[in-house]
Amino acid sequence: MESNRDEAERCIEFAERFILDGKIDKAEKFLNKAERLFPTPRAKELLERLKFTQQSGSNEGPQQRKSSASAPSNETSSTKKETPSADYNKDHVEAVKRIKKCKDYYEILGVDKEATDSEIKKAYKKLALQLHPDKNKAPGAAEAFKAIGNAVAVLTNEEKRKQYDLYGSSEERVSHSHSQSHEYNYSRGFEADLTAEELFNLFFGGGLPSQNVYVRRGGRWQRTAEHHTHQRGEASNYGVAMQMLPILLLILLSMMSGFFISDPIYSLQPSSKFSVPRKTMNLKISYYVKENFHTEHQGSMRRLEMSVEEDYMQNLRQACYREKNYRETLFWKARNFGDRELFEKAQNMRLSNCEQLQNLQGVH
Repeated sequence: MESNRDEAERCIEFAERFILDGKIDKAEKFLNKAERLFPTPRAKELLERLKFTQQSGSNEGPQQRKSSASAPSNETSSTKKETPSADYNKDHVEAVKRIKKCKDYYEILGVDKEATDSEIKKAYKKLALQLHPDKNKAPGAAEAFKAIGNAVAVLTNEEKRKQYDLYGSSEERVSHSHSQSHEYNYSRGFEADLTAEELFNLFFGGGLPSQNVYVRRGGRWQRTAEHHTHQRGEASNYGVAMQMLPILLLILLSMMSGFFISDPIYSLQPSSKFSVPRKTMNLKISYYVKENFHTEHQGSMRRLEMSVEEDYMQNLRQACYREKNYRETLFWKARNFGDRELFEKAQNMRLSNCEQLQNLQGVH
């Protein structure tokens, strides 16, 4: 029975789309199928709403039916579906519709690709208050709420955002390869370690009233019910203290740095402090020292220059790795999108840092 849960949830998603499109019969069909596969409160609630709507329509008097029949012919089902219900209004429906039409995470949050973390988080907070299931009961609101959670989880994570900008999401790639008009489903799966609800609670300091709070224990986020006001106060005070602890430690270490941490002897880059240029005897690597280098340094010059050369080689290795990784990314995109020009660019790309590393290793 448990294995049918995903299929049942997909049926509910289809049903909610049909409700938005005014296709009540199809919506009811998918909801009944979802109930047979895996009964859920959400499917029952939607079925009850549909039955109530149908009963209300069948109970109209002759005068009401006459008025309805005499209505203009251009008043289609798409207009009827806009009618607010007791649980949601037109603004709620429009907000959900907008999310479903979006083609990428930036469009979902309404920000451009150069948006900063603070701008992305601000956009998420505004949408989250509008789409939270406790505030928005429109069909599809739960999926839209998950979609904005996915968007903020990816775009506020440096590595995930970089990968997303290069490749897009798996949902986008599949849709792109089949049809440009395909609707992306950004609520399928979840991109963060937390659920959409838990992510909301983190952004809003515990979420809506009478919601659960979430704490990190043993490397995992766990849900903890709020029972008493004084317990919440104690937990909050403890949390503030724990958040302040790293800052206090950092301040303490900064104050003690003068006693335990000395300046480096050299730098691979010139600066106002390291202004005197030098070169290693073996590989002729340029490095820079302070003006008082001869009086400050009393150790072995050979060991110092070996350290300089090793640091320089390590930097080259990292730069070479980044070059190769970038070229492989270009090859991947060229093959997947059939871009011959991009493929030639990847082929002709010069790996200057890798060449320099190879030359130095030959000398070394």
